[in-house]
Amino acid sequence: MSVELHDLEERLEEVRGEIRSAAKRSGRSEADVTLVAVTKTFPASLIRTAWAAGLRDFGENRVQEITAKGPELTDLTLNLHMIGHLQTNKVKAVLPHISHLHSVDRVHLAEEVAARLPDGRILPVFLQINTTSEASKSGATPEDAETLLDAVGALDGLSVRGLMTIGPLDGTEDDIRRSFVSLREIRDRLERASGLDLPWLSMGMSGDFAIAIEEGATHVRVGSRLFGERSHR
Repeated sequence: MSVELHDLEERLEEVRGEIRSAAKRSGRSEADVTLVAVTKTFPASLIRTAWAAGLRDFGENRVQEITAKGPELTDLTLNLHMIGHLQTNKVKAVLPHISHLHSVDRVHLAEEVAARLPDGRILPVFLQINTTSEASKSGATPEDAETLLDAVGALDGLSVRGLMTIGPLDGTEDDIRRSFVSLREIRDRLERASGLDLPWLSMGMSGDFAIAIEEGATHVRVGSRLFGERSHR
């Protein structure tokens, strides 16, 4: 599956226009929002096309795709974000390729990541919180967020920069907005309790990123709006 550069540039401008508008509605600027282009199931060649269109941050859900594509892209200056659920036995394989980890949802995973990081490396991470109480989703409960932050924040090599959530897949706009407001409020509560600065909120995907930005998102994870529907595999 391929996407022509001019088609991607048109889609990218549309998405960036929506980002600008949503940021303006929330009293911020487009520069406050990082667009993470989700390239799940697409080949490394598509990342090269997207890089040529000006994108620099890319998100992957699966370790096997990161380990396959990463070595093909070492000549490009880009940020590769792990945004999917990460098993502890896959940490060693994924760490050499990623610049950010969005899905720290349990202490054991964080401990494994910290143990595998080379001396001197600092990895920015998000704590994943399940703000919708859906059993099918990963993420710590809102009630466990403070305990998770305390444990992860004490580990060498991990820099907790904020929180991540996934909005309800079949919810109404009110349901979606409520999940994003919840994440922001959890972040604010954690900052007050810990005294830490947690500026990043990773929330919003192709169907709801404008709502997420209105509610404070700093990182939005957009795939199909940029690249079209992905293959299912």
